[in-house]
Amino acid sequence: MRALITGAGGFVGKHLERHLSSSGDEVTSVDKECDVTSALDVQRVLRASQPEVIYHLAALTHVGDSWNDPVGFTRVNVLGTKNVLDAAHEDCPDALTILVSTSDVYGVVRESDLPLRESFRTAPANPYSSSKLEAEHFAHEAWRARGQRVIIARPFNHLGPGQSTKFVVPALVSRLLEARANNATSIPVGDLSTRRDFSDVRDVVRAYRLLSLYGRAGEVYNIASGVDSSLSDIAQRLRSQIAPEVELVVDPDLLRPVEIPVMRGNFDKLHEETGWEPSIALMTSLDDVINDLRATMANG
Repeated sequence: MRALITGAGGFVGKHLERHLSSSGDEVTSVDKECDVTSALDVQRVLRASQPEVIYHLAALTHVGDSWNDPVGFTRVNVLGTKNVLDAAHEDCPDALTILVSTSDVYGVVRESDLPLRESFRTAPANPYSSSKLEAEHFAHEAWRARGQRVIIARPFNHLGPGQSTKFVVPALVSRLLEARANNATSIPVGDLSTRRDFSDVRDVVRAYRLLSLYGRAGEVYNIASGVDSSLSDIAQRLRSQIAPEVELVVDPDLLRPVEIPVMRGNFDKLHEETGWEPSIALMTSLDDVINDLRATMANG
């Protein structure tokens, strides 16, 4: 299968490229050399690669950053998606586009709402998720108005080796490793009272490829573990494993204007239609993040 990945240089893109290649796909990967906000750039790449499947990952994804640059997030995440869909429609109309959205589009939910299904209402609570929901609207319109083959994936939180230390788990691991190396007595942390549904990135990219094979165009699919884990429990486990003597101190600068207390997804639809289910335990993912960052620090 000929596949194109936008945003291939990012955390998920690198894992997806490895998974597709090992599965026998012919992969074209683009990152910064293709500015998705440029319709001409996107059209050039699609005309050259003629993909059968487009995995549209190129996006700005850090929730905290989105509060400082909502216009930039809208430009990349919304206009970029529109450009990809338009170019696909014009230059490879039979291609399937997998639009990677986010579970953040559900917004703030109550525990009684959980686990969240794809039919649950959307109510974004930050500029990042607002931009992703707007991108979803373009995907739905492409499907309804011109019959374009589009699938929307809504992954819940994911982690694994190679993730940026701007995200919570690698941030905690990095700070703990540095504290141990420098004999520090404390590290700053954000709000650890929240609970999140974590999947391993290697499970997530496997779901993307299965959706390309068995998913139904025009549909939305959650990608989730079905289990919510406390960030406090994760942080304490990392602390006990890396630097038990280090204290975790809440830093007000690391708190978000709006925080979602708890998230847990239902992946029944994905499982029923593709056979997917999570295969990598959270503890394995955490160990792999620790080992990856230890190796990165050791190599300078």
